[in-house]
Amino acid sequence: MGAMGAVGAVGADLGANANASAALMGVAAVAEGVAGSTTRRPLDARALERHAMRLMRRPAPWLHEEVARRMAERLAILKRAPRHIVDWGARLGGSEAALLAACPQARRIAAEVLPEPASALVSSRDPSRPSPRLSVPAPWWSARRWWPAGEGATPAPAESALPEGEADLLWSNMVLHHQPDPRQSMARWLRLLAVEGLLMFSTLGPGTLESLRRLYAARRWPAPHAPFVDMHDLGDMLVEAGFADPVMDQEVLTLTWATPAEALAELRALGGNADSRRHAGLRTPRWRAALEQALAQAQARTDGRVAMEFEVVYGHAVRPVPRARVAAETAVPLADMRGMLRGRSPKGPTR
Repeated sequence: MGAMGAVGAVGADLGANANASAALMGVAAVAEGVAGSTTRRPLDARALERHAMRLMRRPAPWLHEEVARRMAERLAILKRAPRHIVDWGARLGGSEAALLAACPQARRIAAEVLPEPASALVSSRDPSRPSPRLSVPAPWWSARRWWPAGEGATPAPAESALPEGEADLLWSNMVLHHQPDPRQSMARWLRLLAVEGLLMFSTLGPGTLESLRRLYAARRWPAPHAPFVDMHDLGDMLVEAGFADPVMDQEVLTLTWATPAEALAELRALGGNADSRRHAGLRTPRWRAALEQALAQAQARTDGRVAMEFEVVYGHAVRPVPRARVAAETAVPLADMRGMLRGRSPKGPTR
């Protein structure tokens, strides 16, 4: 059984999670040179989609909500609160409460994104108007049938449903590592943002579950999860996508559980192994027992709790004012021309 998950918190002792009995403790770490980091991950796209659809049928993990709360504290860098927010991967990210507390007057568009074949569930929340309940029937084979649409939610393709060039803030919490290609997501984020709009996201880094990978490698088992992308590579991707002033940082957290079984259950609730080189077929109960025994021996701390580490990567960047390239003949898209004419837009968030 292989799985992955994350939480972002350092410093304060938060106590135990009522669902997973997981205690959080922050520890310092550096992401450079950690095994499992790559910009082109060996992913099984169908497995990634299955994991995403399974997670979409559940409430957002408590750990994701904690990361959202801590990432929302970074919104204090804005001189003006955003008025139009796109919450990318809203259901999995679990950020609604954090964004509502930080930006109570903002209009929030929640976009649910899945791996290919792409689909999205888009909903908007306007604080000035109540949202009507919509019921949209779906055939039995449709993915939309297997999770609630919620209030004010209407299904639509992601590329056509989300208004481009309007978001003051593009927010993506703990979703990017579930996407097949970070570059595609970043290109889409740039199009959705207004000029000088702000991107804020969190994801998993290659320091996640490092000790679990060592445990698997020592027993010559395939890796327990697909590799994660290093934060420095993510910063380079942002620049390539057209963002300006990217800032990346990370923290490594240690989660503890009372038993190996609790640890594995929590990991499964946070994701799954979509590595194309993973073990083919189902594991046996005997293998599961061996894994739990190995975790109890190798991962246990002095207090007897099973510990695993998670690297949470944070990033933010800005969509810059478009600049026309100097050439004998230059073609400028209409949307970019509008942005250049606006100059510094007064409606967007100011850092």
